[in-house]
Amino acid sequence: MNTRRKFILTSAMAASGLSLSAFSPFSYSKDKEEPLKVGLIGCGSRGQGLASLMRNLPMISLVACCDPIKEHLDKGLAYADKGAKGFSDYRELLEKGNVDAVIIATPLYLHFPMAMDAIDAGKHIYVEKTITYSIEEAEKLAQRVNGSSTILQVGHQYRYYALYHKVKEIIDKGWCGQVTQFECQYHSNQDWRKPVKDPAMERHINWRMYKEYSGGLMTELCAHQIDIVNWFVGTSPQKVTGMGSLDYWKDGRENFDHVRATYYYPEGIMSSVSSVLTNAYKGYSMNILGTEGTVEILRDKAFIYAEPKYLELGTVDGVSGATVKNGSGDKGEPIPFGKNDGKDLDPTSYALIDFVGCVREGRQPFCDVNKGKDTAVAVHLGNKAMEEEKFQYWSKS
Repeated sequence: MNTRRKFILTSAMAASGLSLSAFSPFSYSKDKEEPLKVGLIGCGSRGQGLASLMRNLPMISLVACCDPIKEHLDKGLAYADKGAKGFSDYRELLEKGNVDAVIIATPLYLHFPMAMDAIDAGKHIYVEKTITYSIEEAEKLAQRVNGSSTILQVGHQYRYYALYHKVKEIIDKGWCGQVTQFECQYHSNQDWRKPVKDPAMERHINWRMYKEYSGGLMTELCAHQIDIVNWFVGTSPQKVTGMGSLDYWKDGRENFDHVRATYYYPEGIMSSVSSVLTNAYKGYSMNILGTEGTVEILRDKAFIYAEPKYLELGTVDGVSGATVKNGSGDKGEPIPFGKNDGKDLDPTSYALIDFVGCVREGRQPFCDVNKGKDTAVAVHLGNKAMEEEKFQYWSKS
C-alpha cells in the first residue's frame, strides 16, 4: 500500500503540472537601459563573491568599492569595472562614488548605520542578511525605508532559488496534506574560523565569533531557513524557545558553537532550527512534514515521500498491536525543478537581477525591508531565548 500511495502522489504531481519550470515572481525589464551604477561596501569573502557575480551581469556596473582592509579592497576592485574607485570609508563612497545603489556586505553590526546613511544619501540598497544587528535597528530601518522612495532588498537569496519555489508550489497544492512541522539544520564539522595573518586583526576577520559584531550561528546561518519557513507559512512565529552554548571550540570566541531553537507559528505549526559545528551529516537540509507526505530539501535537490495509507501492526518489545512500521521509509521521489530563463544562474545572481529590476521599475523586492525585518526579529528572539533560557514572544508593531 505504501508503494501505491507513493504512486498516487507522484502521478498527482505530474498531472498538476508541477514537473514544469518553477514559477518566478521576479523579473528584469529587457529594455536596453544603462547599467545600474553600484558601489560595493565590504569586500571580504561575501563581498568578493558578489563582485565576481556582478561582472557577469550586464545590467550592473560595479563602479566603486569600499573596505578598510586594503587587501580586501584590492580584491574587490579586481572584479569591478575599469576605472572603478576605491575607498576606505563608506561615507566617501556615498559622497564621491557616483553610484545609484550600494550593496552592503559588511559585518552585521555595520548594516544599520550604513543603510541609514545610504538612505540619507539618496541611494538604493541591497543589504546582506541578517538585515540588522538588533530588533530595534530592524524596526527603525523599516520605518525609515517605508517612509522614503528607497528600494531596499535583503540578501535572503534562497527566495530566488527555483527549487524553493517548486517546493512552495507543492505545499500550496496540498500534496503534503496539512503541513504541521519543519525541521531545519545547517551543520558543519569545522571551527568556522578564517586564517588571520596579524593577531591584531582577529576580531576584524573573525567577527562572526564575537557578540559585539554578530549574532553568531543564528544570524549568519540559521537566518536562511528561518526566512524560508516564514515565507512558506506566510507569517511570523508567535514565540520561540531554544538552547545554545559554547562547549567544544574553546578558542576565545564568544558566540555559541551550537544552537537549537523551536519556533511556534499560528495554527499549531512548529519549526525546529539547529546549527552545530561538530558534525556535518546532511549538513544543510530541511524536512517539511505534512499529514500526506514529507518533502526533504538538500543543498541543490529535493525529494517527496508519501505517507503510508495504512499502518502495519504487530508485536514490538512484547506489546501486541503496536505499530511495526509507520514511517514513509521508501525511497523518495525526486522533485524536478528548472529555471524558466534557460540561463541556470545561481540564486544570488537572480536576486541581484531582481534588485536592478525593482530599482528601474519602482516595485518592491520579493524580500523587502519588511520581510527582512520579520526574519531578523525571529532570529534575534531565538538568540535571546537561548541567552535568557526562557520563551520569547513576538510583539508585532
